Amino acid sequence: MANTKSAYKEGFFAGMPIGLGYFPISFGFGITTVNLGIKAIYAILISVTNLTSAGQVAGISVIAAAGTLFETALTQFIINLRYSLMGIALSQRLSPSFGTVHRFFTSFFITDEIFAVAATRKCPVTPSYMYGLATLPFIGWSLGTACGAIIGSALPSDITAALGIAIYAMFIAIVIPPAKKDKGIFCAAIFAAALNCLIKYAPLPFNISPGFAIIICAVSASAFASLIAPFKEDNTE
Repeated sequence: MANTKSAYKEGFFAGMPIGLGYFPISFGFGITTVNLGIKAIYAILISVTNLTSAGQVAGISVIAAAGTLFETALTQFIINLRYSLMGIALSQRLSPSFGTVHRFFTSFFITDEIFAVAATRKCPVTPSYMYGLATLPFIGWSLGTACGAIIGSALPSDITAALGIAIYAMFIAIVIPPAKKDKGIFCAAIFAAALNCLIKYAPLPFNISPGFAIIICAVSASAFASLIAPFKEDNTE
């Protein structure tokens, strides 16, 4: 029991910076969701039942544009597919006590940041550590969304507009550092942005909904980057 409490405490404090960082970003998500015409209660439920920043932003865009369920599901599949790869990678770092039930519940909390912290832990990841690591990020993301959705409407329009772009600033902050070092990431980001502008502003003979625009940009940019900057395997032992 003592080791369980100690592992939970260790994970709890390791997740504190993530939770603090999630709060202002999800605050912006709450504001953005309400500004798109989605009720505050739905914005909160989205964040409580999901923990996917990019997926949620794409999802509310599809919902606001009255997209189909198929379009929404396919968009989420493409954007959140990386979490499956993270889960597979993290499974190699789990302790023997990490049974199927714990894997089922903790898989919900896998995000880019939580995965990075858990994967770099020196000793095997235990269920208690994983639950502790996920506690504050989950609270920070859910509470931030609630505050943004409820309080955001009472703030001055200038402040609301500034906070509403916070989540997009986070995406830029995530992409720029690795893009400076990796040609493939840089080309994928530029290609996706250019293709999205083309879809949105070019006089195309047909309309492309926001959800399918995201899917087209994501898949096309990935394929383009893999062609011009393929990943080279290191065969040295």
